[in-house]
Parts: sequence; C-alpha cells; structure tokens
Amino acid sequence: MIAPGRAHRPGAGRARIGPATPDELEQCPFCEGREDRTPRETFAVGRTGSRPDTPGWRVRVVPNLYPAFERQEVVVHTPRHARSLGELDDGEVADVAVAWAARAEAARARGFSYVHAVINEGRDAGASLAHTHSQLVWLREPPPAVTQERGAVMDVLGHDELRVVERGRVAAVAHPAGRAPYELLVAPLEAEADAFASEQLATALQLVAETIRRLRAVEGPVPWNAWLHTFAGDGHWHLELLPRLTVFAGIELGAEIYVNTLAPEEAAERLRAGAVSAVA
Repeated sequence: MIAPGRAHRPGAGRARIGPATPDELEQCPFCEGREDRTPRETFAVGRTGSRPDTPGWRVRVVPNLYPAFERQEVVVHTPRHARSLGELDDGEVADVAVAWAARAEAARARGFSYVHAVINEGRDAGASLAHTHSQLVWLREPPPAVTQERGAVMDVLGHDELRVVERGRVAAVAHPAGRAPYELLVAPLEAEADAFASEQLATALQLVAETIRRLRAVEGPVPWNAWLHTFAGDGHWHLELLPRLTVFAGIELGAEIYVNTLAPEEAAERLRAGAVSAVA
C-alpha cells in the first residue's frame, strides 16, 4: 500500500547513522592490527605470507562471538575502518564475494545445505559494530522465506521504468511492491539458481554498494538491511535491500500489510539521479 501522506505524521522522523566516535575508532575489533580481539579467523582473502590472525589481509572471516545459530560467521569487509559497504571500491567488494563463495563451499562440505548471507548497517538495522561487515548463517535447510518464493524475481525485473542501474547482466530495480521507501531487488537478468557459484555475485554486490551511495546522496546515512536468497523457489537468486526508513508496527507485523510512503517510480527516479562515487 502506497500512502505518501503517512510520511508527514507526528513522530515519523527517519533514523540516521551517527558519525564515528573516538571510542569507536580506538576500540573497533575489526580494524587491521586488532586481530587478537576477535575469535580465530576461519578464512581470509589476500593473505599471502602472513600468519592467520595477524595483519596482511583484505577480507577476514571469523566466527560470530555471540551466535544465534549453530554456525554463524562474520565477514569483515576491509582492514580499514570503513563504516559502509558504499565506501568500498569495486575491487574490495569483489573480495567480499570471494569470501562469501568460499565459506558457502565450506558450509556445504560440512553438511549445511544453505548459507544465509546478510548485511546490517546501522544500529537501527541490528548492527552492533559500525565497521562494515556481513554475516553468514549456516543452515541445515533453506529458510521458509526462500522456499516459499514463487516467480517474483522475473516479474520485478520486468518493470523497466523502475530500473535504477544496470551493470553487465545484473540490474538493481525499485521493488514495485516495496515494504518501505527505496526497497530494491538486485538480480541477474537471466535466472541462475546458485549465487555462490555465479560469476555475477561480485557484480550484484557492487550494485548494492552503488545503490547505497545513491541512497546516501538522496537521504543521507540511513540504516539498511540486505540479504541474499539463493536456490529460491523460482530458481532465481537475488539480493534484497531494505532501507530502515519506517518502523514496522502492528499493521505490518500483524497483518503483513506494508504501508510505504514513497511510490516505487519516485524512488527509482531519485536513486537514478543520486551521486555514485565511492568514498575512500
């Protein structure tokens, strides 16, 4: 349901990600040189001569210190203190895709058939640390949200007027039935089942980073969540990006009727006009 007037109701202010504090910069356990502040790494990209759990990596994977599941890992996206995926360049984002694929292969070898990859950015989106990172949840079977999907991805991609940006054979599209302003779907234009085996995964993550830069140009540093659905019910893997610009209340949570204050056509137009340069 699209209801633009709801954006002007009392108390409808939007969450923002605040600036880094001195304590954050001094204490962040994900920065290079502080490897002893995390569990022992399970994988790293870019480590050529250095020992594990020492400097000399580009992407680092460690067990989650406070797991909610049997196996849950944190992928630290960069050794420098970047606070958003949108601050990474294409090469850095491609390294994240390498780590995701490698850990998915390791999970499957250990009997976990599904890896749920998520990015939470900002405290209002569930992130406890600001340093850009993602999480990989190892599951014995696909979650219901994946197995129950049927045919939605190709339908969304067919809305050319909602397309925000395209790279190669991957597109980012404003969702025609978005649950919140600027909800996006990022997917290959041709169906592929397995994201972790796809050569398009890095491009898709790069498009997520680019759309975050566009979103920041339009709305500022807002919190957001993204997640990967692979082996989806319709056989078409994709990434879903949901900015946290509204609070889901009883209507949304109880009736699953989502009240969106921004029409998808307007969202796509604003994002197409947004700046896209990476921030170092």
